[in-house]
Amino acid sequence: MNTLIIFVLLAVLMLTGMPISISLGLTVLTFLFTMTQVPIESVALKLFTGIEKFEIMAIPFFILAGNFLTHGGVAKRMIRFATSMVGHWHGGLGLGGVLACALFAAVSGSSPATVVAIGSILMPAMVKAGFPKRFGAGVITTSGALGILIPPSIVMVMYAVSTNTSVGALFMAGVVPGIVLATMLGLTTWHRARKNNYPRLPRASWADRFKAFRESIWGLLLIVIVMGGIYSGMFTPTEAAAVSAVWAFITAVFIYKDMGLKDVPRVLLSSANMSAMLLYIITNAVLFSFLMTHENIPQAMADAMIGTGVGVIGFLLIANVLMLAAGNFMEPSSIVLILAPILFPIATQLGIDPIHFGVLMVVNMEVGMCHPPVGLNLYVSSGITKMGITELTVAVWPWLLTMLVFLVIVTYWPPLSLALPRALGMLGG
Repeated sequence: MNTLIIFVLLAVLMLTGMPISISLGLTVLTFLFTMTQVPIESVALKLFTGIEKFEIMAIPFFILAGNFLTHGGVAKRMIRFATSMVGHWHGGLGLGGVLACALFAAVSGSSPATVVAIGSILMPAMVKAGFPKRFGAGVITTSGALGILIPPSIVMVMYAVSTNTSVGALFMAGVVPGIVLATMLGLTTWHRARKNNYPRLPRASWADRFKAFRESIWGLLLIVIVMGGIYSGMFTPTEAAAVSAVWAFITAVFIYKDMGLKDVPRVLLSSANMSAMLLYIITNAVLFSFLMTHENIPQAMADAMIGTGVGVIGFLLIANVLMLAAGNFMEPSSIVLILAPILFPIATQLGIDPIHFGVLMVVNMEVGMCHPPVGLNLYVSSGITKMGITELTVAVWPWLLTMLVFLVIVTYWPPLSLALPRALGMLGG
């Protein structure tokens, strides 16, 4: 009964158009103060202990690094390098877009940032080269979602904070699935371009490729610094985030000189705004998780589900449907912070690896970012391409279908996400 009251109250508040973070906070406080005897001191204590985790510090740093890179000309150099490598195949600029999104994802940690950085440069170039606008929009909207799967990923940090899993192991677990999804999106792009005979670029010489690589090396080095630093044990993921922010600043301001020192305060301010918004959501989600645990809801749901004999395959199917449905109404951070405390205990009780489940959640978030009505990437793309959401939805469907096929593979074949962290000794067994 209590479970029903909590979720009905949350749904009603969200339907009024209230931001999810405030809806969560109000639901928890209303329930705690009217239907339980929980002292107010313990709520305050939970708030402070819930957000004093060291890993949370990684979020503002990765946001700051992503903003420096988005404003600092790193994206256009990555696009030049990507198109020099794959531009001579069918749909060359589109394939270059997929590769550039994958590379930029590996330095930014954010999906919308990847769509903005790559899309705002590549979309006009694709239209000018004679590609239909829909084709370009489909490529950029879906490939931009790689921003939260290929590490470093802000959404992965949030999952790790919610479930007390290792951020480093999660990052490593995202590498192979990220490469596989980028390849699948690339194949879809190539197939459609070949079928419709879209333009190709002339083959670049190795000298041109090397020149493009040399120009983009300072941005690409960030991938080596972050992943190499975490894997070698030189620094923790949080320290890696701080290092990446400093490196991104040096690259944008002093090496590429695409940004002046006078632009830095603006980037700092926009990063602070975004960080404050995410930290506010985390704060309220911590309270929501506290309420769930206090009312023993995850445990009761786990027992009920195991009692029905639903099994691992059935649970993963239910979890996917639930997360995809949530993706219709919420953005990734909120979904992870609300659903992880509910689904995670059930997953662990069924023997599902926490790291595998984390990657699975992130892939669901990726799909959610690309379909209406609240797909964040759709709105970002709409701003860049000046296309309506309905038209964009039609444009992305071949790539969205590819992502759904990939979701099935990643759900039911755990070695795809677990092989690398296991080989690196980050997992037992």
